[in-house]
Amino acid sequence: MSLTRRLFALSTLAAAALAAGHAQAQSGQTVKIAWLDPLSGMLANIGQNSLKTFQYMAEKVSADNPAGVRFEIVSFDNKLSPQESLTALKAVIDQGIRYVTQGNGSSVAGALIDAVNKHNERNPGKEIVFLNNAAVDPDFTNSKCSFWHFRFDADTSMKMEALTSYLKDEKNVKKVYLINQNYSHGHQVVKFFKESLARKRPDVQVVGEDLHPLGQVRDFAPYIAKIKASGADSIVTGNWGSDLSLLIKAAKDAGLDANWYTYYAVANGSPSAIGPTMDGKVKAVYIGHSNIPALAPWMKEYRQRFNDDLSLLSTVHVLPMLAQAMAKARSTEPVKVAQALSGLSFKSFSGEVTMRAADHQLQQPLYIATWRKIADPGKQYNVEGTGFTWVQDRVLEPYVSSTPTSCQMKRPG
Repeated sequence: MSLTRRLFALSTLAAAALAAGHAQAQSGQTVKIAWLDPLSGMLANIGQNSLKTFQYMAEKVSADNPAGVRFEIVSFDNKLSPQESLTALKAVIDQGIRYVTQGNGSSVAGALIDAVNKHNERNPGKEIVFLNNAAVDPDFTNSKCSFWHFRFDADTSMKMEALTSYLKDEKNVKKVYLINQNYSHGHQVVKFFKESLARKRPDVQVVGEDLHPLGQVRDFAPYIAKIKASGADSIVTGNWGSDLSLLIKAAKDAGLDANWYTYYAVANGSPSAIGPTMDGKVKAVYIGHSNIPALAPWMKEYRQRFNDDLSLLSTVHVLPMLAQAMAKARSTEPVKVAQALSGLSFKSFSGEVTMRAADHQLQQPLYIATWRKIADPGKQYNVEGTGFTWVQDRVLEPYVSSTPTSCQMKRPG
């Protein structure tokens, strides 16, 4: 049995029973997904990896899914700009594409949520569904929640709840420096860390904090000098892409000896930047890691085909769950599919995950993993060919990191 079929098997029984004896109305249809993320600029490597992953998943899921549909990914370079994204969304609408995915930059996601809401209100029968694969501003499933928006990654507050639940037992952590990107996500990493710290480790001292421009800094040496001067033994950062890779490179160049607690060290490019000199020094909180057994066949095949790592695991959930929602709805129409996706449970590579109906935030396990030299080459994945890998420290079940929602969702009808 293929991995795709195994992932679907337990989660499609109800849909199969519902469809038994009836032809699936959507079977054989091609569903286009508009992908909007950066393919140029300093953070382009993350966008390029995301696009390849979506194309790979479209191929896999199209070959074997309970709805009998095919997925086609149509890419748009949004240059990490909200305005460019809104321009791309107009082209998406003109082309009749009804599903949109994006993940890099909460400023972009916020603009898209607002635009999709307005479009859908003004154009009944031509609705669009926004499949948020990685933009993690908690407001999107709280004060700004929308029936048309579904988030497949864990938000900033959920990851921080998991990270600090782990960090509270790390007695070597006494002085922390916070360095983050100067936009909503970075501000929220700081906010939620301080709030969680007060509850779980009031003895830990925040000895400094910085916010820097998103995707613009080429030399982080001045920031590292401040961190060294602060006496910090640990760094907490939500940085991603080149902003994390260059930060770590500057730390290595300066000989900074500290522990790193990160959101996105698992993402494309950062493992190579970490390299062999920070063995055991870098930890990441994420929805998965490269050594989860269920992912092994895909990790191997993806590396062989693209000479790259399948690292953005939140993207892996999108199309399988969408296909199951279409099977449940027996339709590809966005309103019916959104209704089916709301509250849907799915057997994932990490166990059962559920798209919480109250706010459309995926509830899923979170993992803490440490960067370590490979001890068992036959079983451990060689991340970006470095000879190192992510070793699991702890799995936190969904109830541990799940946060309450203030969402007051308006639903069609």
